[in-house]
Amino acid sequence: MIFDTHAHYDDGQFDEDREELLRSMADKGVGTIVNVSASLKSCRRVVNMVQDYPFMYAAVGVHPDEVGELDEESFVQVREQAKREKVVAIGEIGLDYYWDHESHDIQKKWFVRQLELAGELGLPVLIHSREAAADTMEIMKEYARGLTGVIHCYSYSEEMAEEYVKMGFYIGVGGVVTFKNARKLKRTVERIPLASIVLETDCPYLAPEPFRGKRNQSAYIRFVAGEVAKIKGITCEEVIARTEENGKRLYGIMREA
Repeated sequence: MIFDTHAHYDDGQFDEDREELLRSMADKGVGTIVNVSASLKSCRRVVNMVQDYPFMYAAVGVHPDEVGELDEESFVQVREQAKREKVVAIGEIGLDYYWDHESHDIQKKWFVRQLELAGELGLPVLIHSREAAADTMEIMKEYARGLTGVIHCYSYSEEMAEEYVKMGFYIGVGGVVTFKNARKLKRTVERIPLASIVLETDCPYLAPEPFRGKRNQSAYIRFVAGEVAKIKGITCEEVIARTEENGKRLYGIMREA
């Protein structure tokens, strides 16, 4: 079944039909979802939400655009949320030099602190990196040793993807791979092994073709899997099965009996 390794179901775009949509996921072929936080408030929201859905798990972390709200006191709250039941990762964390909502120094500080938290708790990390390739890699090489996780919504070169794979990280592939102009990502998918790819939505954002520009949701991963299958020369079903295995291995989620 489909494993959506990165979703944001606490987002306001789901307020009107969230429960109905999530209750329909099994019928749509979706077996597992990791609900990912981005701010202090969303840390609490995503952890509380996953308690109501057996197929959902949580990631706790503060996005680089939101790290200005962190201080030592609030970081204690993040640590406590990360220890709660069904939390399987720290994320999403990293660097974003595209929007530049926070200074680079502040982003780097809290990126490192959250990597250290992941090491302390023995959890994988979900890495957001936008127009910050060199600084992200430098920090990862120094502070992510011994960790695993996902380079979320991957957008850099094939060569850098291979380097992350060698470091033990998965490459997160979502709706962008279905876009006609996503040549770099398509080449990356072709080059790295399927064993190092996980599928994700980043919903409600980045819906694949033919839903581009509309609200994304986990069932649409089938279109992402179809594009990966086309690139790899295998079946969509094989992509879904192999990436589900990858996701369960990454997050330490036991296969259902």
